[in-house]
Amino acid sequence: MKLHDEATRLKRRDCYQFAEMKLRNNFLSRGKHCSFVMSALAFTIVVLWAWGENSFITTSQSVQAWYRTSYSGSTYSSVIPDTVKENTEKTYSNSSTKEETVKDDAHSEVTLTYAASTINFNRSKSNENSKYLAQTSGAAFESTLYFYFLNFSACSYGNGEWVLDDSQPLYSGFGCKRWLSATWACRLTERTDFSYERYRWVPKDCELPAFERSEFLKRMQDKTIAFIGDSLGRQQFQSLMCMATGGEESPEIKDVGKEYGLVKAKGAIRPNGWAYRFPSTNTTILYYWSTSLNELLPLNMSDPATEVAMHLDRPLAFLRNFLHLFDVLVLNTGHHWNRAKVRENRWVMYKDGIRSELDNLKEIDTAKNYTVHSIVQWLDLQLSSHPRLKVFFRTMSPRHFHNGEWNNGGSCVNTTPLSRGSKVEQNRSSDPIVESIVRGTQVRMLDITALSDLRDEAHRSHYNIKGTSGGSDCLHWCLPGIPDTWNMILLAQI
Repeated sequence: MKLHDEATRLKRRDCYQFAEMKLRNNFLSRGKHCSFVMSALAFTIVVLWAWGENSFITTSQSVQAWYRTSYSGSTYSSVIPDTVKENTEKTYSNSSTKEETVKDDAHSEVTLTYAASTINFNRSKSNENSKYLAQTSGAAFESTLYFYFLNFSACSYGNGEWVLDDSQPLYSGFGCKRWLSATWACRLTERTDFSYERYRWVPKDCELPAFERSEFLKRMQDKTIAFIGDSLGRQQFQSLMCMATGGEESPEIKDVGKEYGLVKAKGAIRPNGWAYRFPSTNTTILYYWSTSLNELLPLNMSDPATEVAMHLDRPLAFLRNFLHLFDVLVLNTGHHWNRAKVRENRWVMYKDGIRSELDNLKEIDTAKNYTVHSIVQWLDLQLSSHPRLKVFFRTMSPRHFHNGEWNNGGSCVNTTPLSRGSKVEQNRSSDPIVESIVRGTQVRMLDITALSDLRDEAHRSHYNIKGTSGGSDCLHWCLPGIPDTWNMILLAQI
């Protein structure tokens, strides 16, 4: 018995020493003192105790319950600091430009609400976690405490600084023609200043490894990376294809779109997405076009002008059908959630399988937030059955229209890098909706809003391919460009 007690004591001591060593590495290297470490540990213990004791924190909510409580009060949340509200309002105050083609436009303005941030998005597992912690003792509790502390102390890739780096870009804007849409290849336009290509994002408190394509493919051997979202998601997909190929033609890469039903329908401009496989490592990268992420079903298949049921609480069929094949999933939505697009697409909102007559569902931003929450909650439940899958929800990509909108003279004429500043230093995401919705789930946030907002010079702007015409595009980015940084942050988080 004494030997057992002594062994237990030594095991606990070793655990404390290990945690202390790790915490010193995380914090002392940044100029902190041991007292900070101990204070942080004490704070964590208090938080975990409160988690187990406070019924409000551990109360789980269904999607329907969240919906009922989220929008019963005021639009703005008192939980979000005024500065965050102001910054977000500024970021999204401009109306959206048209997408890559007229078929992809996202007109009219998108107004965000912050009511979602008032809700604590804990899953039903919260009660199970608190019971587990309450029943855990000794070295097991210490290990659990260490795990939670590492999560609390994780760095934020969204805080940092843009720095000049002559090793950029990662591929040529004149190449990558198999993957890169010509309208986003700004090297092919009449633009003459390309200094925006030569900047690299350096996070403040964590390392962002340099991208090396052979190492990337090795890491992603026998894996599938899927992007699902609007045209900004398509830009991120094209960016990763250009990064992975170095912008080279790469004829050995196979088009495997048919495996995912990604074929061009009769009369369509293009398929609903693309999928490519690198034979050397069996790595697949795919994109599926979805502006809303939810299921859209025509009410009358025989009528071309029929209304379309927009099921706010149902993930799209492509996601449900192919989720089991994905290893990394990146979602985004936002710029198509406006009244003009709802009217143009004849979307009618459904909830629980029936047409919704609730007044607050008529608010487009409310419907968008409800959809995002529904999908994140659904994915969170699915992840227990897909242990290898990592899911990311990308925050909103900012627009930079000035002196008007996309259709009445709005433009983004600045070509000077970092005229809006070079650093991001904040405690919250500039997309508080996504930040709040993913909190407490296994879905991770890919936070790119604030760092992208500093780069208004990197849009396609009014520059066109010689011999063509078009308005200013202050929504999409030149490639190579900002979406390359999004992918570097994504790969660092995988």
